Amino acid sequence: MLERAYFYRAIKITAPVFFGYIAIGIPFGLMLTNAGYSWWFAPIMSVLMYAGAGQYMAVGLFASGASFSTILVAELLINIRHIVYGLSLITQFKGTGRWKPFLMFALTDETYALLTSCTVPKDADRGAYLGTIALFDYLYWITGSTIGAIAGTLIPFSFAGVDFALTALFAVMLINQIRASSDILPPIIGAVTTVGAIVLARFAILPEEHILIVALAIGIAAIILVRGSRYTKKQRGETA
Repeated sequence: MLERAYFYRAIKITAPVFFGYIAIGIPFGLMLTNAGYSWWFAPIMSVLMYAGAGQYMAVGLFASGASFSTILVAELLINIRHIVYGLSLITQFKGTGRWKPFLMFALTDETYALLTSCTVPKDADRGAYLGTIALFDYLYWITGSTIGAIAGTLIPFSFAGVDFALTALFAVMLINQIRASSDILPPIIGAVTTVGAIVLARFAILPEEHILIVALAIGIAAIILVRGSRYTKKQRGETA
């Protein structure tokens, strides 16, 4: 059973995520209903899938009639960063007990940032403390997407520009990442591979439905090669 103090602390810690998830969740719900789906599909999708960027992408892929294999590969590539998240939290999740499966499921970009920056009080149950933070973020996203879906069903609404919400989300994440790491190489590689894939599609060399998958695959491979080459040269320099 959770202690009341955990809720108060979680509310304070997750307040920034609340405003972000409500603001981003509502456009997702609007997009979903605009694509022809019933409002209740939004909370179900958010409860079972819980992947902001992945859910946004899924709506576009569903609407375009993409094949199951295309959707599967695209979702895998866009969420592959969670493998790194999980590896970096092996120590953090030790001693979390029955909360561990939920913590693994509820690991989003924003939740990861909170879990890696907060300090668990010595007298607190580690699993309950971290789990409450993740649970609040989870509920915020479900609430935001549900509000948007219901609003899209009941209120006449102009959807012009709503589909730009995902682009805006990635733009903000990109700016924050560049500011934090001062590393512009990944964005440059991403831009080049995306433009390259679009050009190939324009000349009918690449099917349009494969633009995203090809750009992601080539971009990831290029980053791995560049990083690996730099690491190898660094190791040679140290051992020389």
